[in-house]
Amino acid sequence: MLTSFLNSSWKTILDEELQKTYFKNLMVSVAEEYDNAVCFPPKELIYSAFNQCDFENIKVVIIGQDPYHGEGEANGLCFSVNDSVKIPPSLRNIFREINSDFDTIFTPNSGNLERWAQQGVLLLNATLTVKKDQPNSHKHLDWDLFTNSVIKKISDEKTDVVFLLWGNFAQKKGLKIDRTKHLVLESGHPSPMSANQGKWFGNKHFSKTNVYLKSKGIEAINW
Repeated sequence: MLTSFLNSSWKTILDEELQKTYFKNLMVSVAEEYDNAVCFPPKELIYSAFNQCDFENIKVVIIGQDPYHGEGEANGLCFSVNDSVKIPPSLRNIFREINSDFDTIFTPNSGNLERWAQQGVLLLNATLTVKKDQPNSHKHLDWDLFTNSVIKKISDEKTDVVFLLWGNFAQKKGLKIDRTKHLVLESGHPSPMSANQGKWFGNKHFSKTNVYLKSKGIEAINW
């Protein structure tokens, strides 16, 4: 069962969801996809976003769409790639905005965002798997139901979380977040098309996140 790759603390938190019929059927469908085609990320990394960021430690949630579909790229964290992979355009724009936001010269040689996850940033794709070279190829599976329930659980059971919603897709995904007890920041997507239309650069989401966290007595993120 693919849930064997989900750590025990999240299994406990999501136990009710994991027992639902749709989720059990989802796991069967995902297993069949992996049996019949090359899919990403590797099975053991499907739940990496959860395994690297415990529920208790969540400070920030970033919502992506689905994993990178190229060979060796996806590592289970949205916008993140493995160490040896060329930094994708959207992530390059994220790093550019961080530089501008903090007036720094930050030139990362890796697009691996595990260091964010380990500080309490849940890097959650709406769909957790994809078929090789076919973006959105697992959109028809019920991952969306599962990740919607995760977002709702975080919204309901936690306080003072920052949700970063980049682009229309993420903003729709975050419609039910309780904005009376969380900070929700929205902007265009960091993809080149959106960024070049002036919808991304200058949003200052990273400094705004840290100001909010500090105001709540929570340690800021080292972006």
